[in-house]
Amino acid sequence: MTRHIIWQAALALLGIALIFIILFQRTEIATEEVTPTPRTETVPVAGGAYIEGILGYSDVINPILSPRLVSANPVDQDLTALVFEGLTALDETGQITPSLATDWQVSEDGDVYEFHLRPGVTWHDGAPFTAADVAFTIQAMQDPNYRGDPNLADLWHGVTVEQVDSLTVRLTLAEPFPSLLYYTTIGILPAHLLSNVPPAELPRHPFSTEQPVGTGRFMVQSKSEDQVVLVANPDYWGPKPYLERLEFWFYGDWPGLLEDYEAGIIQGFHPPDIEKQLKLARFPDLRLYSAPSAGYGIVYLNLQSEETPFFQSKEVRQGMLYALDRQSLIDHALYGQGLVADSPILPFTWAYDPTVRHYNYDPERAIGLLDASGWLDSNDNRIRDKDGKELSFTLLVRNEPAMRQMAEEMAQQWSLVGIEARLRPLSSGALASLVRNRNFDAALIEIGLSADPDPYPLWHSTQAESGQNFAGFANEEADVVMEEARFTADPEQRIKLYHTFQQIFAEEAPALLIYYPIYTYAVDAQVHGVQLAPLLHPSDRFRNVYRWYVKTEEVVINEDKEFDKQGDSW
Repeated sequence: MTRHIIWQAALALLGIALIFIILFQRTEIATEEVTPTPRTETVPVAGGAYIEGILGYSDVINPILSPRLVSANPVDQDLTALVFEGLTALDETGQITPSLATDWQVSEDGDVYEFHLRPGVTWHDGAPFTAADVAFTIQAMQDPNYRGDPNLADLWHGVTVEQVDSLTVRLTLAEPFPSLLYYTTIGILPAHLLSNVPPAELPRHPFSTEQPVGTGRFMVQSKSEDQVVLVANPDYWGPKPYLERLEFWFYGDWPGLLEDYEAGIIQGFHPPDIEKQLKLARFPDLRLYSAPSAGYGIVYLNLQSEETPFFQSKEVRQGMLYALDRQSLIDHALYGQGLVADSPILPFTWAYDPTVRHYNYDPERAIGLLDASGWLDSNDNRIRDKDGKELSFTLLVRNEPAMRQMAEEMAQQWSLVGIEARLRPLSSGALASLVRNRNFDAALIEIGLSADPDPYPLWHSTQAESGQNFAGFANEEADVVMEEARFTADPEQRIKLYHTFQQIFAEEAPALLIYYPIYTYAVDAQVHGVQLAPLLHPSDRFRNVYRWYVKTEEVVINEDKEFDKQGDSW
């Protein structure tokens, strides 16, 4: 009996053990079945280089010799923007933002600006950045022997600079000038390296030609006739770039640049014109990035010439605008690479008035305005006339395919409403010379604009004889508005004044705005993170260069915590 009980107990224990074994195996299998595969994501990592091909060559990398606010060598402006920094910077809308200055105060009367400098900033050689550098830079532009743009010298002559302490600078103006903040975007020079260098020697000094030292995100490693190599600044105060190196290779001709892209030597470039851009479609790995740029295509009308009295009639000028299908001109001549322009102030900037009058294509309205102005076709030759004078003029245009086609289509559209435009294609230099000398009837040109929306230099009546008011526009109300905007410190009041100016300009149509140009940037698909916002200057294509990358790695994603791809906290 005892043996029988023991045997039953043994069987029971064995059964229990088998049950545990089976349950454990099932649990293990179940665990294996529900364990998820780790999720990975490709993320950028530091390292690698971006190599750009540029048509042109570098001369000097010096912010007071090649600032972006004035006409200068665009290659130098690109490099200067990467190596140097100003007290302030510009965002894509033209608003002033902090850079080497963290903040600033403006006195109530607009005469005094006090800047507080960013602490802990160092030059590429490790020396500290201080107020002495700011004072030295401004005084270098005030020096009688300064070799940069004379307009900059004139602007800074009326400014007194004072070092309040090592991280505070005070600028005092002779009179209010709100646009001063735009000029504080000019890069700062290191006093400890250049204080003993006469300003007249800066253009040829080794600092400018071989080894500039700035505070920017990148610093110059080497400079030769054919290329410049920049490396990431390890001590930069802001977000660090992924790329460890930027290289710029210089070319004297387009075929050589394109050949090197095909060979994989360079990774990006800017197509110089529409025709060359269209031929890039054969490269499947080339990405084209586009953004509006600072400028406009315009037909200047000579409002002062006795040979073109019809241009002095507002109704005629308005009729000429209504007679143009500007979207069609952009689509055909520029292959869509442009936006219809309605204001002399850029539409992506803070000063633009979105309610400004738009001249849509309306040939019937054009005919009505021309008839009302007294310009009629009295002899049935399909050209309007008045008092023995025909509504006929010569239109100057750059002798280049896209511009010639645009001018030809303009002439054809105007002919439909009784206006004759005779085309005269010219070289860029000859066209610019005739426009500067006011020796033209009408001229189709593309002009660049600075970030400062101030229309005074281009449209105030005092600039009509020797300034840049090439049309000869003279309007008393517009003059008063432009003058007030130049001396108004209140930002909201400036906006109102600029809006008023745009309304006056649209009503008067002193020149015919045609299009805002589009900037195109070609970059190989192996370069990631490239983005273009509206460009106030071509060098703004590097606005987010710290986000560009060519190297990646796979990382496991923590489901409970979002992965930070940018690492921009600083």
